Amino acid sequence: MRTLRTATFVSLDGVMQAPGGPTEDPRDGFRFGGWTFPFFDETIGSLMHQAMGEDYDLLLGRCTYEIFSAFWPHQDDEIGRTFNAVNKYVAAGPDTPLDWAHSHRLEGDLAEAVRALKATEGRDLLIQGSSEVIHTLLAADLIDQLTVLTFPVILGRGRRLFDDGSHPHRWTLESSETSATGVIVATYRRAGEVPIGSFADDNPSDAELARRERWARD
Repeated sequence: MRTLRTATFVSLDGVMQAPGGPTEDPRDGFRFGGWTFPFFDETIGSLMHQAMGEDYDLLLGRCTYEIFSAFWPHQDDEIGRTFNAVNKYVAAGPDTPLDWAHSHRLEGDLAEAVRALKATEGRDLLIQGSSEVIHTLLAADLIDQLTVLTFPVILGRGRRLFDDGSHPHRWTLESSETSATGVIVATYRRAGEVPIGSFADDNPSDAELARRERWARD
């Protein structure tokens, strides 16, 4: 069975849109394209390489696929050679041409298609970008590992890594490093149900009991 994992650039407020440049994804008037560039250094490049791993196939949404397929086939660096060689599984309808080598369209319900793909033998599945794909697969409880590269910037608006549909889960921190430019790279693995507890007083005051009653009515 394949492991499904992500490696995602996010701002402090969780935005992941257009990290690479101003023309990458200006949808909805997003005006901060390229917000990761000032923070990049050799450390970030190395940590990103570690996060992506050595042996994977790509799982992409339509928009990320179109961005990547217009760029990476024309690059002859390490990432470009890898991306061009691996399988690309794409959540896109028939109107999106899959001209990039080794591209495969996912048919039907996305969660069911990915669940079936995970059950096959093969390399890990790595999601790059693809916020809507991530939302769908978190809601379906199909993502096994999250690597989040958090950049020290607040963007205010844009497409985000998490939405309200995510399946509740505890995640275990597997590794964490910080670059000289303040980027935190953390990898988490899914770890069961959300644990809860309470700091509440065992003998609540009359004021606290009254508060609970008011809020229950509201």
